[in-house]
Amino acid sequence: MTPRIFVEAWDPEYGSAFDAFEMVPSAAEVDPGVEVPAERWAPIPPEPPGVAPRVAFVDGVRRVDAVVWLEEKESELRRGLCASYAAGVVAVGARAEIREIQVRRQLFTACADAAPLVTEAGVYAPEPVAGESLAQLLSALQERLRRLEIEVTDLEKGFDLLVVDGPLSMHHAREGVLGYVKSHHVSYLPSELERVVGRLEPFERTPLFLTTTSYRRYSSYLRLGGERGHPFSGVARLEVSAELPLSRVRSLASLAAKTLPRYASVPHKEPRAPQNLFPIGALERELRRRLGDPAVVHRALRAAAAAPL
Repeated sequence: MTPRIFVEAWDPEYGSAFDAFEMVPSAAEVDPGVEVPAERWAPIPPEPPGVAPRVAFVDGVRRVDAVVWLEEKESELRRGLCASYAAGVVAVGARAEIREIQVRRQLFTACADAAPLVTEAGVYAPEPVAGESLAQLLSALQERLRRLEIEVTDLEKGFDLLVVDGPLSMHHAREGVLGYVKSHHVSYLPSELERVVGRLEPFERTPLFLTTTSYRRYSSYLRLGGERGHPFSGVARLEVSAELPLSRVRSLASLAAKTLPRYASVPHKEPRAPQNLFPIGALERELRRRLGDPAVVHRALRAAAAAPL
C-alpha cells in the first residue's frame, strides 16, 4: 500500500511544530490522573461559549545585533554579544490594543570592566556573564528576555485569561496566567494516552496532567484547528502553575479551550499556523519594529566602536 503523505503546515524556515524522531521522553515526574483516571482519558469537549472573556497575550522577541570583542588587557580579547530584546502585551476585548511594550539593549560579556556602549541607536548596558562561549552568551540573553516578559506580565491588570507565549516558569504563579507552547519536542505521556491527542477535534482538550521538575505545573493539550496530519498537527500545550487550586486550573483550561481556537491563524497569513495565534503574531511584528532596522543598528554599533576613547 502506498503510504499517505502529510505536509507540515509550518513554513520550513521555522522548523517543525512536531518531530516524531526528535521527541525525547520528559525527565519530569508526570501524573496523568489528576483530573481523570488514566484509564478513562478521552477528549474533553468545550463548554458553552458564555460571556466573552477579557484576554491578554504576552510575548517577547530578541535579536543579536553584533558579536563584539573587548580588549580586557593588552592582546587579551573577550567575546561578547550586543543584543536587543523587547516584550509586550496585546489585550483583546471589543478591539485589540498593544501596550506595556518594553525595549532593552545590552552588551553581554564576561569582561569585568565593560562600560556601557553608547550608540545612535541606543545605549547597550553591560550584563555580566560567567563565560564567553556563544551558548553562554545566548543563554544570558534568553534569561534577560524571560525576566522582561515577567515584568510586563506583572504590569497587566483586569483580565480573565493572560496567555504567556512559551512555557511557564516558577515566577508565573499569578492568578489567570496560562503558558502556551506551540511546538512539541518532549514526550510527556505514555503512548496509550498520547493517542488521545490525535483524536482531539477543534476546541477539545485532553485531561490535565501534572508535571514536576524544578517547579510543578498542570498541562493539557488543545487542538486549535487547521488541516489534520500527524497527531500533534494544530495542537498546542497549555500550562498552569500547580500553586493554584486544581478546581481553578480546570476552569482556566476550559476557558482557554473555548477561547484560544478563535484566534488560530491561517497558513496564507501566518507561517506557523494555526498555533501562532493572530494576536501573538501581531505583537511579534510590532516588537520587531520597535527593535529598529538591523542594518541601521549594526552601522551605529560599528560607528560607536570605531569612535576614539
